[in-house]
Amino acid sequence: MTTPSLRRLGAATGSGDRSRPRAALPALCLTQITSWGIVYYAFPVLNPAITHATGWPAGATTAAFSLALTISALAGIRVGHILDRRGPRTVMTTGSVLGTMSLLIVAAAPNLPVFFAGWMLAGLAMASTFYQPAFAALTRWWAPDQVRALTVVTLAGGLASTVFAPLTALLADQLSWRATYLTLAGLLAVLTIPTHALALRAPWPAAPPAPVHTAQSATAVTRSRPFWLLATAFTLSAFAMYAVVVALVPLLLERGYSTAQAAWVLGIGGAGQTLGRTLYAALARRTTATTRTAALVALGGITTAAFAVTPGPYALLVGVSIAAGMVRGNLTLLQATAITDRWGATHYGRLSGLLAAPATTAAALAPFAGAALSSLLGGYPYLFGLLAIVSVTAAVTALWTKPRHAEMAPIRAGG
Repeated sequence: MTTPSLRRLGAATGSGDRSRPRAALPALCLTQITSWGIVYYAFPVLNPAITHATGWPAGATTAAFSLALTISALAGIRVGHILDRRGPRTVMTTGSVLGTMSLLIVAAAPNLPVFFAGWMLAGLAMASTFYQPAFAALTRWWAPDQVRALTVVTLAGGLASTVFAPLTALLADQLSWRATYLTLAGLLAVLTIPTHALALRAPWPAAPPAPVHTAQSATAVTRSRPFWLLATAFTLSAFAMYAVVVALVPLLLERGYSTAQAAWVLGIGGAGQTLGRTLYAALARRTTATTRTAALVALGGITTAAFAVTPGPYALLVGVSIAAGMVRGNLTLLQATAITDRWGATHYGRLSGLLAAPATTAAALAPFAGAALSSLLGGYPYLFGLLAIVSVTAAVTALWTKPRHAEMAPIRAGG
């Protein structure tokens, strides 16, 4: 194998640079699947059983989950500061402990206030274990080849629902919802606490200097017009994207499809996400940050509009779902690289936390807002039409997110 080939292999695995912890990438793949699968995706599977067994309103239990996402968005800002200074080991290990404790509280909750308290703690765990800290770790350790590492970990993270939604359903068939959460809490503890503690021990490299063309302080960046326009674009896009995911099944039921058919259309979008993420590195090499941001967000609007105007046939809806999933998969990596593409990796943790906070909050509010808007507009097709307009607005906003300095060139083969 030639020397360049060895370098490319090392870029993907971390073995090409001794400063990179070799176990970090596979470890983060495992913990992203587990953390997302248990703390996030188990809830929609178990929520019907929770409301049936306890008599608590479904709106109240869902509100507790949305509160966790909102707390995650706010806590992520502080987590980003800590990541920049100290690295991911303490943050992610502590987050795994908090995640385990939160599920134990949820499982034992005798009433709604305790149930809410458990999910509030889960919000802190989400901020400390989900994509943001993993992205910060890979961006610092793998730079300048971080796109390959980010792609690998998001490909793994995309399997979280595939693995844990069926597993949670299987456990719930045999156990009560409380016993199911206790079992999942045990799995979370065993698979993530020691993994984060042992695999992320490598020295945290010093922050790279800011590129000469964008030598700005973090404060200057956060006060700049491009940063706030980028945050606005991602917030609008996140609202539309998550509202579409939640409203897709009701849309198809409204059009006369069965629950099973609707679930398959939604589920096949996950395969689209995986496919889309494999294409991001090639897209990043051929486009500038502003161009691909606007293009991908606009494509999200186009697929949403396609759902709005396409009642069938069923095979065509499956195709639209795959296309929409491909866009969602790329948007995840787009957000992971948005900071480094424009301002370098010097203040990645802090800036990414601030950038993600409003988008995560919008994602938390999207299910409630989408349901309310569908009633006001007269049906889910009209909601999807509105969400398509929101995405197009986000795409237009993204065109103005180029920093004042000359924009960085498309990413080279190294990532």
